[in-house]
Amino acid sequence: MYKPSLWLVVPAAGIGQRMKAECPKQYLKINNRFILDITLSRLLDNAPFKGCMVPLNPADHWWPDSESSRNDRIQTCTGGKERADSVLSALHALAEQADESDWVLVHDAARPCLHADDLSNLIDTLSEHPVGGLLAAPVADTLKLVDDGIPPEVAQTVDRSRLWRALTPQMFRFGALRAALESCLESGHGVTDESSAMEFSGKMPVLVEGRPDNLKVTVPSDLALAEFILGRL
Repeated sequence: MYKPSLWLVVPAAGIGQRMKAECPKQYLKINNRFILDITLSRLLDNAPFKGCMVPLNPADHWWPDSESSRNDRIQTCTGGKERADSVLSALHALAEQADESDWVLVHDAARPCLHADDLSNLIDTLSEHPVGGLLAAPVADTLKLVDDGIPPEVAQTVDRSRLWRALTPQMFRFGALRAALESCLESGHGVTDESSAMEFSGKMPVLVEGRPDNLKVTVPSDLALAEFILGRL
């Protein structure tokens, strides 16, 4: 009986404008290591991935200095303008190696605080599911819908009881995810994550609850918080 393989895609073609740094945020350092290296090692060291594809910006000149560039399990390809373009580029680059029914896990390059237990739980929970799903965390804060004024004023308080924050990894069948992304891009449908592409195709993902400290480094203050979390994983 064929057992689907696991493939990892970590899109790293972004430039991280909100970080306002001299390099893309995935190449900022925590404890003298690139965030991207920490992210990749936390995944590859904790699950039996058959291989990994990292889409890079064509102007990227930091990758050769990374630990990951010397890992023979990791391949690279040219990324695109948006996340969906980069993920689809990675899937096309893996097409001759991966089976249509294999699993592909997509994880944010700047999300280094993934806990090994969350990764294992995601894979175990979805291993027999026909669609796949994603790590997510229930919204804990009170949410406010605002108007478009300057400064904005509260329009209403939003019921958070059914709201979850989408995290990564997001895990879907290789062929189905590729088809969903292609369909969204061809139709001009906005894609903010892989789950939204699958939803657009009519395949509803499963939410697997993950730790809320699965932080995505986005603004400068996140660096110290990520270092704190990593010290306790």
